[in-house]
Formats: sequence, structure tokens, C-alpha cells
Amino acid sequence: MNVDALRASWRLVERAGDEAIQYFYAHLFLAHPEVRDMFPIRMTTQRSKFFAALGRIVSNVETLAADPEFVAQLGRDHRRFGAVAAHYPAAGGSLLATLAHFHGPRWTDELAQTWADAYQAVAGIMIAAAEQAEQVDGQPAWWDADIVATEKRSIDVTVHTVRPLQPYIYEAGQSLAIEIPQRPRLWRYFSPANSPRPDGTFDIHVQVVDGGEVSATFARSVRPGDRIRLGSPVGTAFVIPPQAVDNLLLIAGGSGLAPLRAVLDRVGEQVQRGGYAPRVHLFHGVRTSWNLYDDEALTARTEHPWFTYTPVVSEDPGFHGVQGTVGAVAARGRDLTGATALVCGSPTMVAATVSALTAAGMPRHAIRFETFGQAPASDHAAGSADAQPSFDKVGQWM
Repeated sequence: MNVDALRASWRLVERAGDEAIQYFYAHLFLAHPEVRDMFPIRMTTQRSKFFAALGRIVSNVETLAADPEFVAQLGRDHRRFGAVAAHYPAAGGSLLATLAHFHGPRWTDELAQTWADAYQAVAGIMIAAAEQAEQVDGQPAWWDADIVATEKRSIDVTVHTVRPLQPYIYEAGQSLAIEIPQRPRLWRYFSPANSPRPDGTFDIHVQVVDGGEVSATFARSVRPGDRIRLGSPVGTAFVIPPQAVDNLLLIAGGSGLAPLRAVLDRVGEQVQRGGYAPRVHLFHGVRTSWNLYDDEALTARTEHPWFTYTPVVSEDPGFHGVQGTVGAVAARGRDLTGATALVCGSPTMVAATVSALTAAGMPRHAIRFETFGQAPASDHAAGSADAQPSFDKVGQWM
């Protein structure tokens, strides 16, 4: 398969920008109107995400074939949109039609066959994974859950306590897609902020994000008694046994605190069972002091000799504590030898933190952060308007 030809032709279509995106959806919905209900009513931001992800995934088919788990997870996840095997040719046909339209005379039979083969390879992995999840593993397409409590922690952060109606198994540090009734078909990724509890409940930290289609409604309008939907748990970067590290740096920006809070819970449980406790230093970076929405609880946990907590504020001169960007503060003036860093926040915050830690001498392999859904192309930028963690999930049916 000519991967170089795939990537070069995709770059050509990307340069067409919105025009290519509009052509793709017009072709898809005209040729297959039955798939329209799988997409959000308003597609202002969603349409570009899906189209871009689709092209990048297929044009990187060779890399993905060597490690297919990312594509397999997409196949399992897309069941929540009602996608079945018969739907995949629709997206593939519209993708090829869009490529042909914008290539003009440069669209050859050979290039068309290369794209068709690549798409079929990706779709085959997704379909097989979806069938395995449903028919063999018995995994539901989604889990229903109730909001059982809501607590407003700051002007723009709300903590919802969620109770799944069916058993929901996840590991501390993982994330999941959530759909709220007020924003149907707009799934967004959040992280349980605690390790699994005996009663099955978990807390979700929701921070209002400028320009977000879901976050403000989730934070301000969702109430106890509302029923939401949960996607399957994903992510491995933060799932490491406490005994596997001696010195753990948890570096969070804003509500990126949530999965690292769950990791902290897991370490505490290990200690209670008489297990080994790594040294854990949590840095929580925010813009203003009132964004330190979990400060009281985290401060109380510093009674444990293995835990240190440093709140960091970047845009509040009146704050009587550590000021600066959280990544720079975490990297400054400390011995990073043998340390492992878990970093979660906005894409910009993650990039700056990784840069600061590596400049301070920490090996890149010792710095862990999630890059969900990123195609391997080097020019791919992570993140979305509603994502506090560095997640760039493919959030719609393929």
C-alpha cells in the first residue's frame, strides 16, 4: 500500500478546508439520509473533527495496522451512535467522492484503489472489534447512569456524582465519554475523580470552557435525577501500579485534576492495605485562586508522610502562594532522577509541561499523558473546545 500517496493526497484535500468538509457531508447525507440522525443537530464544530479524523486515520493505515488497538477502540465506541457494519460503506463512499472531487484530474484509478483498500482495512478492524464487544464480551453500546448529587465548587467548576444502573468497571486514571440529555449526540470525555467505590458511584469534575458546546450546560443545568449515558472506559497512560514507581509527580491544569485525583486515591488505598507507598507530589495549576476547587481536601491529605501538595496560580498577583505556570513550577529546582510524571490539562498546558520537564532533565519516556484519538501524523494537534484533559477523541460515527 502506497502510504506516501495516501498522506500526500490527504494534505491536498486538507488545504481545501471548509469546502471539502461541506462537500463530504452534503454527499453523505444526500446519498444516505438514514445516517443523518447519528450526528448532532448542530454540527458547527463536530463536522470538522469527524472529517479530519477520518482522513488522518485512513492515511495512516500502515501505522495503525501495526498497533490496531486505537482503531479497535473506535469500533467499540461507535456502537453508541447506532453504527453497524452496513453503515461503514456510506462514510467510505463519501470520503472517496470528496477526494475525487478535489483532486480533479490527479485522481487516478490507482490512487482510488489505494484509498479504498486503506479504508476497508480500517473499517474491518472497527467492525470486528464492535462485533467482538457485542457478541463475545457482552459489552453494552453504552451504560445508563443517574446523577445522584451535584456540588458547585467554584464559579465554573461543578462536581457531579454519577451512579451507573449497570455494573461499570474502570481503573483509576481512565476516562469515558458522556452524553447528557440536554445535548443529545454530543459526547464529551471526562474522567472519574476517584478510584472505584464499593457502591459503584464516581465523581465527575466539569469545568465551563469558553466556546464549549457541552461543558456549560453540563456544569450548570444538569441536576440530580437526570439520566446520562456513559461510554466504555478508555486510557492507559495513568494506569500504573503504585509499586511500580518510587517518585510520582502528578501535574494537573484546571479540571485535568480529576484523573490524577483518582490516581491519588489508588495510592492511598494501596497504603491502607499495607502496601508500598511511592512519594507523591501533586501540583494543581489554575489561573486564579478561586479555581483551586479541591484545595481544602487536598491540603487535608498532606497529613500523610508520602504526599505533598502544591497549588500553583498563574494570573492572580494577590495569591499568597506559589505563582507561575504549573509545568515550570513542577520542573524547577528539584531532582527528577527516577521520577515518573503524569500530566493532565489543556493541550497547551501539557505541551508546556512536557517541554519544561525535559529541559530540566527528565527523560521523555518518564512523562505520561493521554493522547486519545490522535492519528500518528506529526502535524496533528490535540484537544477540542470542551476538553480539559489533552484528549482529541473521534467523537462521532465513522
